[in-house]
Amino acid sequence: MDAAAIATALVAGQQAQVATAAGAKMVKMNAEAAQALVALVQENAENLQALVAEGSGGNLDITV
Repeated sequence: MDAAAIATALVAGQQAQVATAAGAKMVKMNAEAAQALVALVQENAENLQALVAEGSGGNLDITV
């Protein structure tokens, strides 16, 4: 192997490491965003339950 081939292989290996690290960072960020979204939806559901009065949402008799 000549020096150029070795250098090319080393550069390719370093690029692969950088790409793997960047991919892992993006996956972590995506998981954190999903976790924040779940917390937001849960909080909104709890707030909605607090606003709804007990007994509301039942059947309404509209016969005449």
